Amino acid sequence: MKCFIIDASICNGCYNCQIACKDEHVGNDWPPYALSEPDIGQFWVKVHERERGTVPKVRMTFMPLICNHCDNAPCMKAATGGAIYKRSDGIVIIDPVKSVGQKQLVGACPYGAIYWNSTLNIPQKCTGCSHLIDNAANTTDPGLQAPRCVDACPTGALTWGDDTDPAIQAKIAGAIVMHPEYQTKPRAYYLNVPTVFIAGAIYDKAADECLEGATVSATDLQTGMVYSATTDNYGDFWLEDVAPNHSYTVHIELDGYAPKTLGGVFTGKDVNLGDMELLPLK
Repeated sequence: MKCFIIDASICNGCYNCQIACKDEHVGNDWPPYALSEPDIGQFWVKVHERERGTVPKVRMTFMPLICNHCDNAPCMKAATGGAIYKRSDGIVIIDPVKSVGQKQLVGACPYGAIYWNSTLNIPQKCTGCSHLIDNAANTTDPGLQAPRCVDACPTGALTWGDDTDPAIQAKIAGAIVMHPEYQTKPRAYYLNVPTVFIAGAIYDKAADECLEGATVSATDLQTGMVYSATTDNYGDFWLEDVAPNHSYTVHIELDGYAPKTLGGVFTGKDVNLGDMELLPLK
């Protein structure tokens, strides 16, 4: 069955997917799958921006969020009269005729992927561009082989494929799903989703210089896991993708300098330890 794979590490926040989705669905009816999406208030593909850390240790993360086309979709259970169904290829569809008045479907999605169209009195969401997927089988005019958001992505951050394809299976093997605790069995998989980082900079105040080559390690006090990095020529270090909501001890070493240890570093969010001075050994 079909699935989406989203690689957060190569999404650059261009918003092409979000714009392409609007271009495809705003002002266009695609029966029997969807009626026109409003030009404002709905994002069937929504690029989520996340600013991480504090100046000057800042990272920006961009991640397209879509309907997960769940195999155990809560929205299907909340629908009446067959208003929501799953196609044989795995795409979950809200029937724009049968769903009239069923506003409860908006709240049934734990991911917030369903919107209410007050003008048409129907719930709406991503259709996986089913009208295009159907047309791809047309040998005379096959058109696009993937949803518009995937086709418009310039970096390859969005992938669309069949989970029986070995290449797709290999990607899924290293991916996660959003909120697995919901037990919805999503068919949208995410690669390289960042957790949190611990960053900072090391310098020698007396020499008025940044210290390159210092070893910085953070020990997770809950698991014993050790994360390590080496400072660059600006004295900066980044300990990427450490476990969130854990406490750490950070240790800094460099030949010719007294080691430095910091305790009580908690990763409730990304941590910038700031500029830290090392003292030369006498």
